[in-house]
Formats: sequence, structure tokens, C-alpha cells
Amino acid sequence: MSRETDLQRVLDCGIVSVVRFSDPAPLVNVVKALADGGVTVAEVTFTVPNALDVIRAAKQQLGDRVLLGAGTVLDTETARAALLAGAEFLVAPSLNVDVIKMCRRYDKLVMPGAFTPTEVVAAWEAGADIVKVFPAEVVGPAFFRALRGPLPQVKLMPTGGVDLTTAGEFLRAGAVCLGVGSQLVDPKLVAAGDFAKITALAKQYAEVVRKHRQ
Repeated sequence: MSRETDLQRVLDCGIVSVVRFSDPAPLVNVVKALADGGVTVAEVTFTVPNALDVIRAAKQQLGDRVLLGAGTVLDTETARAALLAGAEFLVAPSLNVDVIKMCRRYDKLVMPGAFTPTEVVAAWEAGADIVKVFPAEVVGPAFFRALRGPLPQVKLMPTGGVDLTTAGEFLRAGAVCLGVGSQLVDPKLVAAGDFAKITALAKQYAEVVRKHRQ
């Protein structure tokens, strides 16, 4: 699929789930559980051991049911490896213009991290599809509301501090989607193999997005 199609899929879903855990073994089941709950966009972070194997396995088992990406992509070497493994989008906690250029070259979605207005604009000018504001819990929804005035054209995604109590507020403040990590992919639930509870949480987050858009 094209970058534009994938971007629309992210916007339609409204949630980018951050899949991070110390053991890669259960993570394909985690991604499936998220999809069962309506969260069909997931990034497997490079802090996961053998993250590329997880991406390959999830792509093979779930196909187009999930838009699968790689997270914590800090350099072009990691970016290229992720794309070759089947990642459809890349996410980073920081801004690396060369990673953005690589994604543009291969028509892949990219969401670099930024924290200040200057970094947000730099990421957008470099070709970011969505700018990930991280760590969003430090600035809160008010930061997003303030940026919407001078920068209405920039698509912003908060990551860090997004939970069921703050999700709606971030969306009302102007976020186009939400990056949700351990509040959704709870390490305790992953360790226990409680995929049904992860599905239930995914349904709750999907419902927050649905209600906001109504």
C-alpha cells in the first residue's frame, strides 16, 4: 500500500499501540489481541530483543489485518533493516532527518519524535507524516492546544502519558492520533499471557476515539 493509504489507516484507527516487552515470544499474540479489540496499528520497538523477527512473524501471520511498524528507530541502518523486515511505518523518540529521507525514498510512513515547537517544525519540514510529541506527559494536552494555533497543518501524536483518562483530552486538544504504550500493552498482562484483557483494553481505547469523533 502507499504511504498516503497507510497514513489514512493510522488516522482512521486513531491509536498507534507501542509493543514493548523484554521477551519477544508472546508479542505476535499481543498484536493479534490488539487487532481483535480494534487497534489495528502497532509498532514493535527496537528495544524488544529480536524485534525484526517479531515484525516478520506478525506480518506473516496477520497480513494486512494489522498495519505493522517499527519503533525506537534511531538511525538509517535500523530504519532500512525494519523496512526490509516488512515494517510499513517507522517511529522514533527523536528527530533524525536521514531516517525521514529514507522513508520518503521508499514511500513509507514516518513519525519522528519532537519536543519543542522548533523540533516539531523541523520534523514537519523534513517530511514527517505525523510528528510524535514525546514525552507528552511532560507538556500535557495544553501544549497540543497551543500548537494548533500557529501550526494547524502539522499532524501531532502524543506518546507518553496517554491513558484512558487523558486520551480524550489529547484528542480534543488537536492530536490526530494517540501513541499508547504500557497503559495498553501492560507488561503484567503480557507476562501472564492474558491476551483477552489486552483485547478488552484495546476496545476501550478504540471506543474513546469513536466517541471523540462523534
